[in-house]
Amino acid sequence: MKLDRYDLKILEILSRDGRITKSRLAEAISLSVSPCWERVKRLEKAGVIEGYSARLNPEALVKRTPVWVQVELKQHNAESLARFEQRVNETPEVVECFAIGGGMDYLVKTEADSIDAYQRLIDAWLVSDLGIERYFTYIVTKAVKRQGPPALPTVDD
Repeated sequence: MKLDRYDLKILEILSRDGRITKSRLAEAISLSVSPCWERVKRLEKAGVIEGYSARLNPEALVKRTPVWVQVELKQHNAESLARFEQRVNETPEVVECFAIGGGMDYLVKTEADSIDAYQRLIDAWLVSDLGIERYFTYIVTKAVKRQGPPALPTVDD
């Protein structure tokens, strides 16, 4: 799907404010309401816009302890990687996991009720059949920057 400058501007605005009215969105991109809304519907139908959501402040809901963990596995075959990734996907305390290059295999973000709860999670992983060779734990002491999606590319007219 080819996106023009109007589409990109729509996406930029909606990524920051999914609750903007049709008329304010149209005004912001210098189109009338009807063509603007047709573009939004086309972007939704094409799957470019997957949905709309609220950005929640987890600290306001429940106090969780964010911990990042670098994990290296003993073996690097498809079975070992799949076993680890399946466990990660089954673990509710894991909120993000990335396969990474350079020395370690995975970077995992957990959010547990406490450091003790995090340690119990890691202890359970270590005595299971996950094949963890070593891991490094990084306790988050404060959030320095949190933001939404990165800026979209520009289109030459």
